[in-house]
Amino acid sequence: MDLNPPAGENYAHPVVCFFHVIFKAAALAFYILSALFFDSFVIIFVVTVLLAALDFWVVKNVSGRILVGLRWWNEINEEGESVWKFECLDQESLARINKKDSWLFWWTLYLTAVLWLFLGIFSLVRFQADYLLVVGVCLTLSIANIVGFTKCRKGV
Repeated sequence: MDLNPPAGENYAHPVVCFFHVIFKAAALAFYILSALFFDSFVIIFVVTVLLAALDFWVVKNVSGRILVGLRWWNEINEEGESVWKFECLDQESLARINKKDSWLFWWTLYLTAVLWLFLGIFSLVRFQADYLLVVGVCLTLSIANIVGFTKCRKGV
């Protein structure tokens, strides 16, 4: 994966890119800055997890499909086993995916998980188990999308 976004190419879906990034940024920013404005752990937990859940939904159901042409979900079959389902655009359509959109999708997906992991380590070092719970939920949602889209991209 290229570290730099493609030069000279515009985003094909700027509104989708905006919403792909805004919920990630909002959840992280609220979690980091909330201690300055709120004393209530419950408010911090609920709002941060709600924003992370909105991010999870937008990535899984909207931006993944539009920005990189991938979609995944999980079903329980008749035997009670969990079965992953993947959808991918055909090769011709995948070739037309905007490189800048794709770059933004993948880098923000991984970077968000790294930031949540860092915040989790920070909470662990400060012995804040309650905040570690918030980070754990957000990290789990982030990793679920990473696993789903990575498996989908590889065609597992």
